[in-house]
Amino acid sequence: MKQSFSHGRTKNVVVETKRKRVVTPKPGAAKTGGGAAVGGDPSRRPAGISEAELERRMKALALARARESEDAERRAAEEKAREDDRRRRREEAEAKEREEREREERAKARAEEEARKKQEAEAERNRKEAAKNEPAPNPADAEAAAQRPSNTARKPDREREARTDRPRGKGARDDGRRSGKLTLNQALRGGEGGRQKSLAAMKRKQERARQKAMGGPVEREKVVREVRLPEAIMVSELANRMSERVADVVKALMQNGIMATQTQTIDADTAELIIEEFGHKVVRVSDADVEQVIDTVEDKAGDLKPRPPVITIMGHVDHGKTSILDAIRNARVVQGEAGGITQHIGAYQVTTESGSTLTFLDTPGHAAFTSMRARGAQVTDVVVLVVAADDAVMPQTVEAINHAKAAKVPMIVAINKCDKPAANPDKVRTDLLQHEVIVEKLSGDVQDVEVSATTGKGLDDLLEAIALQAEVLELTANPDRAAEGAVIEAQLDVGRGPVATVLVQRGTLKQGDIFVVGEQWGKVRAMENDQGKRVKEAGPSVPVEVLGLNGTPEAGDVLNVVETEAQAREIAEYRANAAKEKRAAAGAATTLEQLMAKAKADENVAELPILVKADVQGSAEAIVQAMEKIGNDEVRVRVLHSGVGAITESDVGLAEASGAPVFGFNVRANASARNTANQKGVEIRYYSVIYDLVDDVKAAASGLLSAEVREKFIGYANIKEVFKVSNVGKVAGCLVTEGVARRSAGVRLLRDNVVIHEGTLKTLKRFKDEVAEVQSGQECGMAFENYEDIREGDVIEIFEREEFERTL
Repeated sequence: MKQSFSHGRTKNVVVETKRKRVVTPKPGAAKTGGGAAVGGDPSRRPAGISEAELERRMKALALARARESEDAERRAAEEKAREDDRRRRREEAEAKEREEREREERAKARAEEEARKKQEAEAERNRKEAAKNEPAPNPADAEAAAQRPSNTARKPDREREARTDRPRGKGARDDGRRSGKLTLNQALRGGEGGRQKSLAAMKRKQERARQKAMGGPVEREKVVREVRLPEAIMVSELANRMSERVADVVKALMQNGIMATQTQTIDADTAELIIEEFGHKVVRVSDADVEQVIDTVEDKAGDLKPRPPVITIMGHVDHGKTSILDAIRNARVVQGEAGGITQHIGAYQVTTESGSTLTFLDTPGHAAFTSMRARGAQVTDVVVLVVAADDAVMPQTVEAINHAKAAKVPMIVAINKCDKPAANPDKVRTDLLQHEVIVEKLSGDVQDVEVSATTGKGLDDLLEAIALQAEVLELTANPDRAAEGAVIEAQLDVGRGPVATVLVQRGTLKQGDIFVVGEQWGKVRAMENDQGKRVKEAGPSVPVEVLGLNGTPEAGDVLNVVETEAQAREIAEYRANAAKEKRAAAGAATTLEQLMAKAKADENVAELPILVKADVQGSAEAIVQAMEKIGNDEVRVRVLHSGVGAITESDVGLAEASGAPVFGFNVRANASARNTANQKGVEIRYYSVIYDLVDDVKAAASGLLSAEVREKFIGYANIKEVFKVSNVGKVAGCLVTEGVARRSAGVRLLRDNVVIHEGTLKTLKRFKDEVAEVQSGQECGMAFENYEDIREGDVIEIFEREEFERTL
């Protein structure tokens, strides 16, 4: 045992356990008078216990007591051994700690001795240098020195004189001003026994000593700053804007009763109090004012220079948009797309024979990429509408016309596939009239060119038409300003991180520029042009892939170059918070009635949850939009999560928790995600063509639809008479007048052609036998399940239900 005292001492106490005395009856005790009294006398023994049984029980009791005594002794011995072991380990630890402390003290004393010797050597060297630089003694000065009081001349100790000549400070270490240059050892040594001083602190100390020696002000003048203060600000950011130390700001907050660390956010009123306490001026701004740093000044006419036109190729799927661009570029682009269709927005630059440069955007034509085409129209100068001569105007062709009109962009019609036997260019021109597109051949103002991507026919005429249109537009931009551009596409590359395809619209984007794009920010680490070559800068109308983002932006976001990383980070955080609040507000019902109506509507709707991961942002967005269109009032597809990049373990965990499959579009799952999916039974499907993905989701959603039930009338019977049968109830004597009556079918009771009951038959008898069915013209007996209000003259309608599967 261990005793603890209030003053912190402990004392070990050994407890001695005495063995209990166990009295056992002797074997012959039962035959004596006393034994007979206990064992032999039936009146003293418990009822039903024999003498032998009582003796056996007494022996067992004695053995149990002896065993208990031995266990107590063993436990006491083990506890004593454990206590001895603990005491021994404690003594060893104390001895080790004492030895370590002595070693540290010896090392510290040795270091102090070395420092003292170095200091004395340094002081001796300084005295010698001072003695060399002292001028020759003046006789007049010597005579004056002789006339001084004897108490000052009594000790002409040169060391004392050198010490009194130094600036007075904290101890003898303040002779740093006369010690020559600051050495690395002095900077790292810092204060005695304290923390190491920085080089800047030592320089500040030297500056203060110099100012004091020259008789100038030691403290610098307080610089009053205008501090821009938003609605909420982080403590560290507040200190940065005031150019004050974070520790001083935290201390000021604590003095005002606010316990906040440098990473915590404080409100504007508290921050204003601190700013005024430090002597600065406050300029209140709203959160939205952080975006004012983005340069929105209009360019002067003298700064504008010609820029290449941006041409977007639009049209229906399989009408040959990429093939035309392929023929112009002399590159095989279309072979790289899955299924021969374009899945992403591609940006390319082409130099014509005349030397002019054209920037092309190739947008997908499939209906799922409507939003991608809309973004393509927003950044373009000229739209080339590709229409197949053998297919004429199709739904996505009409969409492309609408996008071009909405963006107020001039259009050039390229009638493709004119080399095919079934080609009919005039039909294309006529069909375009229905959509208010009048080509020049029909006395309109829209240029039309007949081309063939296969043979190359008309491609020169198309480039000439584009150059003519660009010349009419007089496209200019200022390359000598901060860059501004639009994100055409964004993706998360495994090796390079987030990558954005940016079309520069104004200014010049240079390597090292700090920018903000949507809710993300970054610094241009590298840029690649459409041919995969590294470039140092990109001017107006030049498409480049930008590396160095902190996250994947949305396709269509605007890129702006700013001056500092702090500005970029602040703008990105503000935009992210604003978008989060907007999404939260849009997802919440505004009133209780709306909330209840939504909950009631959701009760009857079956949901198919899915997860979508794609290779680029545009494809993920297009797939989500396609999923939203699948479904009806009974079934809908819910995208739990969509993102860019490989399928990860967290995606599989979310899918498992929601019972959802994972769809990967041009991406794959990593090894850990595959193993987890196999263990959890999560289905992962891979796709490279969007048609296949949409069709599979439609088929899966169709499986959630309840089957359509159709009724098929199989017979009618008239009730001729009603009987009352014991144990059965009322039984109708019927004549089957049409079709057949079946025991398993459903029945309705009609009275005056009005349905008064619908249910099933309890019994169907022919004479006295229970039968499965009764044919037309035969009589039978029928009894209804849980219904007896039947009368003579009622009609029984017999029908069967058939279920049919439904599809979306």
